[in-house]
This record gives sequence, structure tokens and C-alpha cells, in this order.
Amino acid sequence: MHLVQIIAIYALPVIFAITLHEAAHGYVARHFGDTTAYLQGRVSLNPLRHIDPFGTVALPLILLALTKLFGGGIIFGWAKPVPVNFANLRHPKRDMLWVAAAGPLSNLAMAFIWALVLKLGLSMPGSFFALPLALMGAAGVFFNIIIMVLNLVPLPPLDGGRILLSLLPHRLAWRVARIEPYGFLILIVLLLTGVLGAMLWPAIAVLMAAIAGLIGLSMSDLVKLTNII
Repeated sequence: MHLVQIIAIYALPVIFAITLHEAAHGYVARHFGDTTAYLQGRVSLNPLRHIDPFGTVALPLILLALTKLFGGGIIFGWAKPVPVNFANLRHPKRDMLWVAAAGPLSNLAMAFIWALVLKLGLSMPGSFFALPLALMGAAGVFFNIIIMVLNLVPLPPLDGGRILLSLLPHRLAWRVARIEPYGFLILIVLLLTGVLGAMLWPAIAVLMAAIAGLIGLSMSDLVKLTNII
């Protein structure tokens, strides 16, 4: 499959996976008392309010091209971070957990929705739209699971790091929080050394197998569809 076709299939899943992830943070933060994102117009389902030209568009495309050329690798990206003032939350340390978890949970929900799109495509053989829908659905499941699992890595400033800070005792949480300025550098080192992939792929495989089973597919069927792309 040509790169242009691959981009066309992945475009919507990638944009919605990343931007709705951020919108979910803002929505839950507003629910728990912080209106910072809402007042800046970031509690929105409009992807244009969240797209980062490099993190949402360029980087996923680069990683996608490299993955197709050399195999393996993790495709990921980010949107403009939704501003959250944790001090404004009614119970800052406790509510931080729910604000952080909202992003990965939105990706899990989107993975189920894309699985239904995949099922729809497979249910109408012979239709012009069958294969594009099936492939886009498979791409949506695959990418959302990756984004979900990646963000749950317990490393500040990732969502998993915020969840960890919420659960730890205050003194220990403060020590872990000091890692945050170096978090993305650590993540990049883990990615380049292959450690990140080794950490994430088992969880990605388990979740993909579970979602495939819910729509009556085997894991091998889902992998075949993602390999076609």
C-alpha cells in the first residue's frame, strides 16, 4: 500500500485519538472545579482547537513512514496540552487522578468505536466502502490502544505519572514529581533504545486481543488488517 493511502487511512484515527484525549482532560478538570481549559475554549470536540502541527501531524507521519520502511516501532504523537491548574480542583491530589485518567479512558472508548467501524466494514463484503472502513477501523483500534498504553507509563508528565503522584503519599509524590522536567527526555531514550517497545507491546497485544474478541475476530485477523495498511 502506498504511503499516501496509508496516511488517508490513519488521518482521522490519529487526529481524533490525540485531540479528544486532550479534550477529555479539560472536560474532567472542569467537572472537578478547574475552568482554565474551558475559559480558553479547549473543552471542545473540534480537533482544530487541539492540533499541534508537529506532535499531531508531522511526528506520527514520520514514525508511520519509518515503521513501514523498517518495521516495528511505536507510532505516537501529542496535541497542544490542555491547561489544567490542579490547585483549582476541589480536592487537588485526589481529583488529579481522574483528570489524568480521562485521556487514556477516552482512547479506550475510541478504540471500541473504531472496532465497531471495523465490524461494519467486514459486514458488507463487496461494497466499495468495505475495505476502507475495515482498514480505518483497524488503524483506529491500533493507534488508540498505543496512545492509551503509552500515556499510562508511570512517568511524569505522562498521565500515568500524574496518576502515580495522586496515589503516592505526599512526601514520596513530591520526590517523584521532581522527575517531570526530564520525563520526555527519558521517554525518548527508552524509545530509541527499544526498551519502550519491549515494555508496551505485551499490554498493547492483550488489549487488542480483547477488543478483537468483543467483535468476533481473532487477534490474528486484526493483526492481518493492520499489516495490510
